Amino acid sequence: MDAPLAALADPARWRLVTLLAERPRPVGVLAQLAEARQPQTTKHLQTLERAGVVTSQRTGRRRVYALRSGPLRDLAAALGRLADTADRTGGPRETYDRYGLGVDTERLAAQEPGWADGRSFAFHRSLTGSPDLVWRHLTEPALLTRWWTPDDLRVSELVFEARPGGRIVLGYRDAEDVDGSDPEAGHGEGVVDDARPGERLAYRLTPRLPDGSPAFTAHVGIDLRPTDTGTDLDVDFRITDSTVDSADFIAGIEIGFGQSLDKLTDAVATSRRTTEAAHTRNKGARP
Repeated sequence: MDAPLAALADPARWRLVTLLAERPRPVGVLAQLAEARQPQTTKHLQTLERAGVVTSQRTGRRRVYALRSGPLRDLAAALGRLADTADRTGGPRETYDRYGLGVDTERLAAQEPGWADGRSFAFHRSLTGSPDLVWRHLTEPALLTRWWTPDDLRVSELVFEARPGGRIVLGYRDAEDVDGSDPEAGHGEGVVDDARPGERLAYRLTPRLPDGSPAFTAHVGIDLRPTDTGTDLDVDFRITDSTVDSADFIAGIEIGFGQSLDKLTDAVATSRRTTEAAHTRNKGARP
C-alpha cells in the first residue's frame, strides 16, 4: 500500500494516471497531453509501473502504458475502511467533534471572569459493586488510576488523601505518551471537604491553565446509595471562580467526566467479578 500511495502523491504522476484512466496511451502522447518533457514523463511512468499502478508493453517503436485498476480499487477500499473507522458511531472522532462544538460555544460565552460561576452538571451511574467496593475505587490511588481520566488519557500523577482537609493532586497525559514527550494533557490540585466511607465524598479541585494559573474551581459531591444490585452513584459538579481562559476546560466537563464515570462503572464490575471468581476458586479448593 505504501508504494502506490507514494507514487500517486506527486501531482505530475496523478495527472498521468487520470489520462491513463481514459485509455491506454503511448509515452509521447502522454507527455504532450500533460504538457511535460518526454524524459520526465518516462521517469514518472516508470515510477508508477514499479509501484504496480500502471503496466506497459512495446508496440512497434512505441511503448504504450495502461492503468491497472486493481491496486487503485485496493487503495480505495483501504481508504474507505479508514474513513469508516474514523466515522463510527460513538467513536473518538465523534467525541472530538462534539467537544469542538462545545469549545466554540463556551469561548463565545467567556467574556469576563466569573462567566460560568454557578453552572452545575449532574451525573448518575448504577454500579454492580457494593458501596464499600465503590468507595475504594473513589479513594484508593491504585484504583483511582484505573478510571479517573477521560478516554484516551492516563493518570500520570496522583495524590488523594481521603479525609477532610486531605490533599488532591491529579495529572494526566495521553494514554500513548509513554515517555512523557508530549505536553501534559491536564493538571489539577484540590482538597477533600467530606469523606464518609460508603456514603459521601466531596472535594474541590482546581484545574490549571498551561501557564499554571487556576482555570476554575470544581465543587464535586458524590453520594452513594446501596441498591438490590449494587450501588447508585450520584454526582453534583458545580463551578466557581471561572476565568475567561477556562472555556476550553469547561467545554469538556460533561463529556470527560462522563467518560471517567463510565470507566469507573467498568472498573467496579471487573473488581467484583474478580473477587467472586477468587472466592469460588477458594471454596472449591477446600477439602
